[in-house]
Amino acid sequence: MNTSTTQKRAVWQLIKPFWVSEEKWRAWAMLIAIVGLSLGLVYISVLINQWNQVFYDALQNKNYPVFKAQLWRFTYLALAFIVLAVYKIYLTQGLQMRWRRWMTEKFMGKWLAHQAYYHTEQQQIIDNPDQRISDDLNVLTQYTLSLSLGLLSSLVTLCSFITILWHISGPMTFVIAQHTITLPGYMVWFALLYAALGSLLIWWVGKPLVMLGFNQERYEANFRFGLIRIRENNDAIALYHGEPREKQQLSNRFEAIRSNWWSIMRITRRLNIASNFYGQFAIVFPLLVAAPRYFSGAIQMGGLMQISSAFGQVQGSLSWFIDAFSNLATWKACVNRLAGFNAAVDEVHNQPRGISLKQEDHSPLTLCEVGLTLPDGQPLLSAATMTLQRGERVLVVGPSGCGKSTLLRAIAGIWPYGSGEIGQDKHLTTLFLPQRSYIPIGTLREALSYPHQDKDYSDEQLLKVLENCRLKHLQRWLDTSANWSHRLSPGEQQRLAFARAILTRPDVLFLDEATSALDDETEQLMYCLLVDELPGVTLVSVAHRNSVAKYHQTCWRFSRNENGPAQMALSPLPMPS
Repeated sequence: MNTSTTQKRAVWQLIKPFWVSEEKWRAWAMLIAIVGLSLGLVYISVLINQWNQVFYDALQNKNYPVFKAQLWRFTYLALAFIVLAVYKIYLTQGLQMRWRRWMTEKFMGKWLAHQAYYHTEQQQIIDNPDQRISDDLNVLTQYTLSLSLGLLSSLVTLCSFITILWHISGPMTFVIAQHTITLPGYMVWFALLYAALGSLLIWWVGKPLVMLGFNQERYEANFRFGLIRIRENNDAIALYHGEPREKQQLSNRFEAIRSNWWSIMRITRRLNIASNFYGQFAIVFPLLVAAPRYFSGAIQMGGLMQISSAFGQVQGSLSWFIDAFSNLATWKACVNRLAGFNAAVDEVHNQPRGISLKQEDHSPLTLCEVGLTLPDGQPLLSAATMTLQRGERVLVVGPSGCGKSTLLRAIAGIWPYGSGEIGQDKHLTTLFLPQRSYIPIGTLREALSYPHQDKDYSDEQLLKVLENCRLKHLQRWLDTSANWSHRLSPGEQQRLAFARAILTRPDVLFLDEATSALDDETEQLMYCLLVDELPGVTLVSVAHRNSVAKYHQTCWRFSRNENGPAQMALSPLPMPS
């Protein structure tokens, strides 16, 4: 399949779904109304073209009654034109927002499904997916409608006015090498030639804009992401006094924007020179070509003005490509980015899972010959077989980088790289507490309740769990909205995660260095709280401190193998210090 066919299919896959979705009836009704208004505008333009002949003939003949009547007629035509134009724009904007809303929901759902957002970031297969969903979808819907409706309007205008221009321009007779040649409807041929030469010139000058526009979107998104990263990590950057380094990185990213923008400016300057010359010369060109017939007396002033108006409409319709070239370049760059996004997410959804997940009815967790690899296939953990019993508490220990956290990701179903089978009891609820818990921006009530709704828990439950987790000082902020990941210390964030676990009351709880930011006393308190509040919980803890061993019954010990993947073995507790 050639590149052109592939690109057309990618465009069709982006545009088609909305028009066959559950929104199709309303969407098609709005589109038909917009097309009807567009045709109405073309019809009024035809009437105004006819009005030109009558009005300017009246001026030439100094016929005041006809002049006055045509002024009133123009008022009615102009008013109708304004009404149709206003409602065409209104309905187009409404249709665009409906289309964008539908596509945004679909793209967000596709990106979030099967942890595609996680895998695309881990594998670095697309850049700035947030920008593609927020900005590129807006450009796609807006420009697809404006360009397609503009093309339709140009085609209808061309069909309407080319016949008029053919009849009113008449024939042109000239002699070449003693041969007399008569060219009927000569203004049509001049319009076709003029538009063809202009379109070729504009395409040749402006074709680099597609790639430059694609890069500009990427550079802008990278710069914006760098600014966001400083906001997210302001505390660490301030402690490191890393401002000069951050400024240098931001300056380098902005330099890419500036350099690419200058390239766009140079191409745009040439494009504007060509298009403005084309547009300005088009004003006088029909008058120059039709002037011989006017001065010979073949046509009157009204006929000359009608020819000029009709030529402008035909030439404008044929120049759709020229007028829309900049928007076409932007649209094409946007389509390329969204097609890349679609392909990357589809690749994640369709990638084979080396580790299979199985729903069972007995043990909370079974590992059957589970081996882990990195995404590039490098072995990380050799095949291991383990069984976790109901109510058992297991401590996972071993040197850093040997795959302990990766094993938890595999159990959670977000790490498919490896082999073997992981079985979990489908009747049990599971919760994972990572080292750095995610805290959504919003009220503290919503942060505590995440990932459930805040209405699922009463004030009494929330206040009690805050007090038990040594977060009593936050009780008065329960309904305050803030970026809590910035306002809370790492230790407070980890205690907040324990509060979530107690509220959620899972059957199986996985802790991945979930107490690394706590002092020994608070760490002991959190584990005691778990044991007291969730006495029957099945617990798996990844930790480096032996002080938590007493809260567990079994140890899964990882040992590093210098010449191969890490090994995992079962050992009794208490552990040696």
